[in-house]
Amino acid sequence: MYKIVKKEFLTPIICLMDVEAPRLAAAAQPGQFLIVRAREQGERIPLTICDYDKEKGTVTIVTQIVGASSRLICHLEEGDCFTDLVGPLGIPSEFVEWKDEVFAGKKFLFVAGGLGTAPVYPQVKYLHSKGAKVDVIIGARNRDLLIFEKEMGEVCDNLYICTDDGSKGVKGFVTDMIDKIMAEGNTYDHAVAIGPMVMMKFTTLTMKKYNVPLTVSLNTIMVDGTGMCGACRVTVAGKTRFACVEGPEFDAYQVDFDEAMRRQTMYREFEIEADHKCKLGLHE
Repeated sequence: MYKIVKKEFLTPIICLMDVEAPRLAAAAQPGQFLIVRAREQGERIPLTICDYDKEKGTVTIVTQIVGASSRLICHLEEGDCFTDLVGPLGIPSEFVEWKDEVFAGKKFLFVAGGLGTAPVYPQVKYLHSKGAKVDVIIGARNRDLLIFEKEMGEVCDNLYICTDDGSKGVKGFVTDMIDKIMAEGNTYDHAVAIGPMVMMKFTTLTMKKYNVPLTVSLNTIMVDGTGMCGACRVTVAGKTRFACVEGPEFDAYQVDFDEAMRRQTMYREFEIEADHKCKLGLHE
């Protein structure tokens, strides 16, 4: 059992938790994820490791309420335990393997959409610790869905905020902000985009104009996290790849986003029905 030692709602629908998992915390690296089950008969939910403390033996996860399983997770309280927690899973970010001297003079751009800000944070934090220059764009529908602003501002060189409705930062999409900062003469050695699939698709189309290498982290449907079930399959460079064991990070310019987005909606009707039953169960 894995005890929740801290719980905090960052927004009305986004919850942060620190969970006791010493072995996982000792092995975790930027770019990886874990899978949790809130209860014995619960669904297996993949969540990004958005931070880890090797000394305390804790990992930090962030969950947005979008359906029945995420609602159950966020319904747990401090002192409660997850039935299962498995990880770290996935291949760490490529730069984790770099020697320290390689980071000198490198400049990165991270584009975070909504909940994608959580997995961006440990990568930016790692690069900052190695002396690389990092700019970050955070985008959300409105100010109430922005997370990790303070934390991100402490580990990046320039932080750009944009919201669809203009309630905070610049009004517009992350792609508008990319065009704006590139027009100001900024150049980057590499870019990373993490967020909703549609946001990553259009970020890819935008970044391609500037000939900047781009990595995306694919938040695909996952079940077992071992590649055995095939639920997380995506097409990259015309070949079938499994995001849980070969990713979650891939070359953005090789990803078939349209196919990936179609797969994301396969179980939408079942999810709506399950969430309705979950709401009733939690209030009985």
